[in-house]
Amino acid sequence: MPEPVLSIRDLTVEFKTEDGVVRAVTDVTYDLFPGETLGIVGESGSGKSVSVMTMLGLVPMPPGKLVGGEALYKGRDLLKIPKKELRNIRGGEVAMIFQDPMTSLNPVFKIGDQISEALQTHRDGLSDGDARKKTIELLELVGVPYAERRYDQYPHEFSGGMRQRAMIAMAIANDPTVLIADEPTTALDVTIQAQIIEVMRAAQDETNAATILITHDLGLVAELADRVVVMYAGRVVELGDVHTIFNSPRHPYTVGLMNSLARVDLDREWLEPIPGQPPSMISPPPGCAFHPRCAFSRGRERCRTEIPPLRGFGDGLAHLSACHFAEELEAQHVTAALALEPS
Repeated sequence: MPEPVLSIRDLTVEFKTEDGVVRAVTDVTYDLFPGETLGIVGESGSGKSVSVMTMLGLVPMPPGKLVGGEALYKGRDLLKIPKKELRNIRGGEVAMIFQDPMTSLNPVFKIGDQISEALQTHRDGLSDGDARKKTIELLELVGVPYAERRYDQYPHEFSGGMRQRAMIAMAIANDPTVLIADEPTTALDVTIQAQIIEVMRAAQDETNAATILITHDLGLVAELADRVVVMYAGRVVELGDVHTIFNSPRHPYTVGLMNSLARVDLDREWLEPIPGQPPSMISPPPGCAFHPRCAFSRGRERCRTEIPPLRGFGDGLAHLSACHFAEELEAQHVTAALALEPS
């Protein structure tokens, strides 16, 4: 295996609120390798975005608090380097595509000028003319029609899909080593989502960037990801390559996500939602945080009292699961186990 370009180790983040301390992320650990796409999935509030935003210095502290951990980028801890140095890395070597481009693009500046500014910020000596030429090339690359004319338009003159394309163009402008996409298709209709997926493929081919894809959309993960991190209640509960996760999940929460996904290869009359709601992170349940919703635990005491460690199956650490009884969770048992009522 090549050396990872990014390594998150034991990252733990809290938020102080009026109701108490929220442990948003606990002991999150994963690697990102050159050229791969790593999908991070889970329900809202699972800690997907917080882990990445903290790494980039985008979580205000306070109310946030870094309790511990490392975010090693090319051997340097992004959590400890000076803010000015982190700003130089962010947007240049590490770029981000945000969920809502309308809140990320400045409404009073032209689209082209904003992308050109991103270029000139990280490329000393780049002239205005060369920046404009490069920006038009980027807009054409991501499929913005009439790019030269569109350069001089404002964000409100772009549709939602076109704004997202402009955000992708800005993200890849400086050939980043790491590209982070946070729910890049959530606000778009199905047809535009499919187009954005193709644009993201083209962007990754152009830059060869290692990509983190944060999403709750398992279909998007199936389309784009090489490996998958499944998060629940601020912890990583399963990690593996995309084919293993989709075909042989070893955590009941992952199985629940799979059963709630519409699939053309399965003859099912209805989808099976996961019962209950995610826990409050101010007072999470003891033991495995998923056990109140888990049909597979069958009320077993170990699930209610012990936090399961993340451990490997099969070929070394290629497939990890945080379930006490993951060995029992095989394909032939999944349907029967989830037919039971949760404990």
